[in-house]
Amino acid sequence: MDFTFTEEQRAAVEAARAVFSGVAPDGVPSPALTPGAVAEDIDRRLWGALAASDLLGLTLPEEYGGAGLDPVALCLILRESAKVLARVPLLESCAVAMTVGRYGERALAAELLPRAVRGELVLTAAANGRTGHAPAERAVTARPEEGDSAASGWVLDGVQSAVPWAQAADRIAVPAHTADGRTVLALVDPGRAGVTLADQVSTNGERLAEVRLDAVRVEAREMIDAAGAWEWLRSLLTTGTCALALGLGERVLAMTAEYTGKREQFGFPVATFQAVAVQAADRYIDLRAMEVTLWQAAWRISTGTGGPLPPAGDIAVAKIWASDGVRRIVQTAQHLHGGFGADTDYPLHRFHAWAKQIELSLGPAAAHEAALGDLLADHPLS
Repeated sequence: MDFTFTEEQRAAVEAARAVFSGVAPDGVPSPALTPGAVAEDIDRRLWGALAASDLLGLTLPEEYGGAGLDPVALCLILRESAKVLARVPLLESCAVAMTVGRYGERALAAELLPRAVRGELVLTAAANGRTGHAPAERAVTARPEEGDSAASGWVLDGVQSAVPWAQAADRIAVPAHTADGRTVLALVDPGRAGVTLADQVSTNGERLAEVRLDAVRVEAREMIDAAGAWEWLRSLLTTGTCALALGLGERVLAMTAEYTGKREQFGFPVATFQAVAVQAADRYIDLRAMEVTLWQAAWRISTGTGGPLPPAGDIAVAKIWASDGVRRIVQTAQHLHGGFGADTDYPLHRFHAWAKQIELSLGPAAAHEAALGDLLADHPLS
């Protein structure tokens, strides 16, 4: 494999850095000092800037106004967004749009994707199920509206918890299971009759929602019942979460290097002390492991290249490293910053809260270790 990024991918990174350069990680109240959500809405100014820079359509087909790049490009942009704690549904909206473009009917893609590229349509995904521990597709049932034909529409019942940015979204991608055991994907308008959003607050202070569906009617054209659509979307979301962990970890380690290089004890910068240097070096090794496993997973789902395990194995390895690695990085950063790291006027505690949210999103390391074990049992390595 070749992890050299293409000219188009590098150009996308430069465009993203220009957009995110004006974003301050402490632009909203501290989650440590706010009893509820830190803000009622996403960062609309930033969302508009991403659209104006053509970054929302980076991975969508050119026929809908996109640039036609692959999931690796999306991960590169997500990596930059995490360095400033960008409060936008970049991962969720792009992943759902990519899934519509890949698996949805052409009419649905033509209706939604051009608007998504222009930033007029915000998309999100319900990927946590009812509790966060059971498969998301088991939390909602989908049945044909009448009789045994789904031609006229579907009816959804169930609950999805911790749906990111749901209050700001125009469509929520909801996985559901049918009576015959298939998984379908519904593009649900949160304003539709039977949909109830109950506010929840994430570890990093952002608004989530419990989405309750009570006999919600979804037209046939709003359903994606192609085999593999939900698995593809879940793979994109998980891999993108690993990219967020990498970008956040890189920024935190850079903050730590800057602080320990200036903070002096006994007349010397604490960065020159062996105990400090060794801890920082260990976290740098974590970052490199997080990086290589991320690009391995993104490369597998981008190219469809075969291997001893399905791509789900590489995704599980990447999420194990992302979850464990980002936790160790922020813990070490807090330790090396001393009391200054807990100062709510300094942004490190915000990164710590975001890191905890990312660590647990779409399953902690233990859940992916179990999934990897199942894959190894099903695909013995010779």
